[in-house]
Amino acid sequence: MNLRSFMDRIAPHFEANGKLAPIYPLFEAIDTALYTPGTVTAGPSHVRDGLDLKRIMTTVWLCAFIPAFAGCYFIGLYANEAMQALGTTSVDNWRGIFLDVLISYDPNSFWDCLVHGLAYFLPLYIVVFATGIAFELWFATKRGHEINEGFFVTSILFTLTLPATTPLWMAAVGITFGVVIGKEVFGGTGKNFLNPALTGRAFLYFAYPAQMSGDAIWVAVDGYTRATALGNAAIGENYGVEFWDAFLGFMPGSMAETSTLAIIIAAIILVANRIASWRIILGCLIGLIAASLLFNSIESTNPMFAMPFHWHIVLGGFAFGAVFMATDPVSAAMTDVGRLLYGILIGVMCVLIRVVNPAFPEGMMLAILFGNLFAPLIDHFVVQANIKRRLARG
Repeated sequence: MNLRSFMDRIAPHFEANGKLAPIYPLFEAIDTALYTPGTVTAGPSHVRDGLDLKRIMTTVWLCAFIPAFAGCYFIGLYANEAMQALGTTSVDNWRGIFLDVLISYDPNSFWDCLVHGLAYFLPLYIVVFATGIAFELWFATKRGHEINEGFFVTSILFTLTLPATTPLWMAAVGITFGVVIGKEVFGGTGKNFLNPALTGRAFLYFAYPAQMSGDAIWVAVDGYTRATALGNAAIGENYGVEFWDAFLGFMPGSMAETSTLAIIIAAIILVANRIASWRIILGCLIGLIAASLLFNSIESTNPMFAMPFHWHIVLGGFAFGAVFMATDPVSAAMTDVGRLLYGILIGVMCVLIRVVNPAFPEGMMLAILFGNLFAPLIDHFVVQANIKRRLARG
């Protein structure tokens, strides 16, 4: 018996009046993740192409693994270098049980660095996914609707915004807040006005600031501290990294924000498949460049005023946020002009927060949430302007 036949055989148990009917959303999610739905519309559906929600979310989810694997390598690289500097040869926590068998903690070994990084990424991702899907299932069961594929994207994006050293229980708390407060209380996917992944990340940032922004969180080795390049820049020190090294990812940071190159590769795939809006990404770049040039023209004792725009692009979470977070089709602007204006607003706010507010050297997360709040208003004014222009022509 093949898997398709097995799924068809057990399906009646999950349908109406079946013994397992309360968890039908879970069965449906697994079935549609494995196979294209067998039911189709009987009449004209006016579908313009085959890019449905499942394919969109699956593509974004797969593309997110490009910066994820790059981030895992750099997490492992800096952890192995720190262990070498401290003279330690074993990880003094539960990860050492299997890491000591698989790797030798050599910073010159690609395998050792990648596996060491995966030892931090995979547990976080598993906990985030299991916790979030449990709440998604509970809400879907209570409301009698299907589990949406959007959580696959939310779960990995939330995980990738975390420092590698984030405690597992803290990650569970953050994704719970993001799913429940950021999405489900508003009615679920399509009705939320804030990005759920960023909502959960913002909650952790303000609830547990020491674990989310301290120097000790960026290198996954106890007793070793190193600030991010943005953290160094904010206090007037050298960035601690060359530009092209920062572009490639050779610097501490959250799991997927380090390698701008990996993010650009993912962006090309998403834009080419018409999944991510190039207008939003372009708007973010225009806003960031314009704001940074403005601050560069102002003399100040604040060292962030002098940071060139190309450094703003490669440092921190700007690139990852512009490609994966700002382009969220639910919480972003919907009109073409609105998307460009929305992106410009985010780019400007990112630089404004980084430069002017000394408490937040990284501003992309708050900038996107700020943009989410104004996206409906931006679309409203764009639509009204179009109506007035057409009436004037008539």
